[in-house]
Amino acid sequence: MSPLRGWGRAVLLTLALWSAGCGGLREWWHNGWKVGPNYVQPSAAVASQWHEGDDPHLQTGPVDRPDWWTVFEDPVLSRLIESAHRQNLDLRAAGTRVLQTRAQRDLVAGNLFPQSQQALGAYGHAQLSKNLGLPLGPYVNLWASGLPVSWEIDFWGRFRRALESADANRDAATDGYNDALVLLLADTAETYVQIRVFQERLRYARRNVEIQRGSLKLAETRFKEGATSQLDVRQARSSLNQTEALVPPLLTGLRQANNRLCLLLGAPPNDLLAELGEASIPVAPTSVAAGIPAELLRRRPDVRRAEREAAAQSAQIGVAASDLYPRFALFGFLGYTADDFKDIFAMRSFTGLLLPNFQWPILNYGRLNNNIRVQRARFQEKVLNYRQTVLRSAQEVENGLVAFSQAWDQVRHLQESVEDSEAAVELALVQYREGNVDFNRVYNLQAVLTTQQDQLAVARGNIALQLIATFKALGGGWELFHDRASLAACP
Repeated sequence: MSPLRGWGRAVLLTLALWSAGCGGLREWWHNGWKVGPNYVQPSAAVASQWHEGDDPHLQTGPVDRPDWWTVFEDPVLSRLIESAHRQNLDLRAAGTRVLQTRAQRDLVAGNLFPQSQQALGAYGHAQLSKNLGLPLGPYVNLWASGLPVSWEIDFWGRFRRALESADANRDAATDGYNDALVLLLADTAETYVQIRVFQERLRYARRNVEIQRGSLKLAETRFKEGATSQLDVRQARSSLNQTEALVPPLLTGLRQANNRLCLLLGAPPNDLLAELGEASIPVAPTSVAAGIPAELLRRRPDVRRAEREAAAQSAQIGVAASDLYPRFALFGFLGYTADDFKDIFAMRSFTGLLLPNFQWPILNYGRLNNNIRVQRARFQEKVLNYRQTVLRSAQEVENGLVAFSQAWDQVRHLQESVEDSEAAVELALVQYREGNVDFNRVYNLQAVLTTQQDQLAVARGNIALQLIATFKALGGGWELFHDRASLAACP
């Protein structure tokens, strides 16, 4: 029997066995000559509308602001966003991971062509047994030069499934880069707002220090005049020291936020405050467009990445399933061989060789089937992770929306409270100067005013911070910067 006939019988035997036990030729043909399942995007539970849909601070229109930070109309913030995008090292590292997966994909694609082709030059010398009765004699010399080629035919789709997996991994890495970009933009904006909040709190604290220093002088004057006891002086000094004690931790927080911003900008710690200057807390718009929950499947990069990771793992099931069947390959050689170097390139020395072959792992003790089970279980894990990512993304948006809405109400009440407290402190000081009230009333009102003003600054910052958190949860910003130039800039 010729080798080609035996090779063909092996193919027919394989097809017969596989048709009987593994879904048949129809599925193999339907899948494009590939074993294993064709990937279908998993379903995920999403709500039809946001829970806060009736809130006046929420717009149900589409999200059409990829440059969402511009809603604050703060040129300093916009400049920081641009700098962070250019200079942040974590983002550039994410870009290099995209470049890696692109190159890895091209490596996998190369397996669709002959896997081994190389120029060969060789010399061999052998001494054979005289008892073999060979006409060549006991000594053999062999000179060879040519092109050996080895090609495993992708009969079961092993290489094509691997390419599908590599394509999905490349897409997942790209979405990972986009996700890192979303986080970077939000972290930069949040840190900038925190700096402005610390500056606002410091302004309130220092203003109250000056007011309470005046109250202390007033108490000392009235004590010297014999109008009050030393108790008023002690209370005034205690109130002043307590307010002055608020300044050091605020300065610490301000410097730490400055250092955090330096890290986001890819720079060593330095004083950015001189460049940023003094400014008020960025003013947020009173409403935000959040679209509908189903848009998160398309817009959020982490959701897209989780889905692509599931697709990559699905293809690995087919790669594992292909190991159940024989691998068909061709080995060929074109070149020249001779027993003397001077004859190696003569026309009579031309040599051609074609060697079909197959390899079929048998007696694998269930290892191949168990590997398929492992890949299927990993795929289920990826599917569950995708669904959990969808749920978590919706939760983050809902949390951001409700916090943004309630922050407006909190600021409104605190603003009214601060205005009343400021008026009360001024009135109490007038009455104390005239001797109509004791200093205890002034002491209590000034303490309340200091606390309320600090809370008001924090609440104003929370409006901006919660809006930023909402934009981050919506997955905004990456569309504006997502281009090949961004990735090409990676070292």
